[in-house]
Amino acid sequence: MAGKSQTRSLQVLDTELSADAVEWCPVPLSHNILACGTYQLQKGPDGENATPSRIGRVYLFEFRQEGSMTPPLTEIQCMDTPAILDLKWCHVPISEKPLLGMATASGELQLYTLTDSQEGRRGLNALTSLEVGSDRLALSLDWSTGRGDNNDVRVVCSDSAGCVNILSLGQGSLRAVSQWKAHDFEAWISAFSYWDTQLVFSGGDDCKLKGWDLRIGPSSPTFTSKRHSMGVCSIHSNPHREHILATGSYDEQVLLWDGRNMRQPLSESPLGGGVWRLKWHPVHDHLLLAACMHNDFHILHCQQALEGSGGACPILASYILHNSLAYGADWSRVSLDEPPPCSPQTAEPKTSHTERGGHLRIQYESPTASFDTSLEDDSGRYIPESIVPPSTSSVAGPALNPAGDAPTVSCLLASCSFYDHMLHVWRWDWTPEEACSTAQAQHERGSMGESDGDQAGALAKLAL
Repeated sequence: MAGKSQTRSLQVLDTELSADAVEWCPVPLSHNILACGTYQLQKGPDGENATPSRIGRVYLFEFRQEGSMTPPLTEIQCMDTPAILDLKWCHVPISEKPLLGMATASGELQLYTLTDSQEGRRGLNALTSLEVGSDRLALSLDWSTGRGDNNDVRVVCSDSAGCVNILSLGQGSLRAVSQWKAHDFEAWISAFSYWDTQLVFSGGDDCKLKGWDLRIGPSSPTFTSKRHSMGVCSIHSNPHREHILATGSYDEQVLLWDGRNMRQPLSESPLGGGVWRLKWHPVHDHLLLAACMHNDFHILHCQQALEGSGGACPILASYILHNSLAYGADWSRVSLDEPPPCSPQTAEPKTSHTERGGHLRIQYESPTASFDTSLEDDSGRYIPESIVPPSTSSVAGPALNPAGDAPTVSCLLASCSFYDHMLHVWRWDWTPEEACSTAQAQHERGSMGESDGDQAGALAKLAL
């Protein structure tokens, strides 16, 4: 899938503990709020003989666009927690407040509300928690609210004992609805079908992808797929297209499925790294973000696969600036109102040792986007920045490229990596091939018109 594509680093932060989950808030008026979860295995004071403990920390940030020389991300809260394996915001406000869920190493599902203090500061406050079982880690969670339905708010949570748990939320507290043994080993991931929330999917270290219908009970799955050859660790239901499901595995493959036929995937895309997380774009139904552990972060174009072409999804862009396991990634709904800054040709990373918020420090900043990558097409052929025009757009839809009036998609993203404990905020600007071709044709027609006018003027002078 050709076109003009750029990724630009905006800010990089050191989370001190290993970072494994990032989520932008999907609730209106809070789209600029970012949560980052961390996980650290800590040895006891007696060394190897002591039982290690798992500690964590959740960071809360606010994104602001205040000019190219000001770091856009500001830490507004840091809170010690049990080690965090996954975190996700509820897609709708609960009691008029955003709600964040966290799956923790203590075996608990913890919920926090985002509130405003009397001083005007925003922060997370504990609402409720529920232990899904003893001697196990809560590994993942998903909300039933993926399409904005708040009539029956439920959470699905998977754990290290291979179980899937359904919990309901009411009157500010969690209630266990059902729990069943779904996989022989760790159940790495669980997810709702956003189109029919009585359907649940799970993936485990037993290499199996399973479906469950809560109306008939969990005595047996509605399907069991062994198409992945290694542990299944990522599942996401497409909120824009009914029946469409994306799955990822340690086998380094992303599979797209039509839920009406789980015997054969729509497409299979090799990404060169275990696919730990997958996220469909909040607006564009064919864009898929993948966190690929040993092989960075990639944005896939899934349009042709969704239309039944059967081929692998082309990679539109890759973010390659992390130096460790690529774990957490998410799209923001923030509107990017300003064009991306141009990079100086000889810019070097700027190092800062300034501590921010007590815990978090800026590792290096890139207010002038000195860590740009620009991708021309699938083959990985990079093009000079001067060829790619700046663009202004909103994540909510295409904008116009002032250089050529070509519709451009501009997105704000966040990603994190594990052992180097880094959080990156970056933007992606993409002008599709057809838009580039249309803009080029319009430009050429305009140039030809000017040339024809010049020739007509010359002929008129000769006639005189």
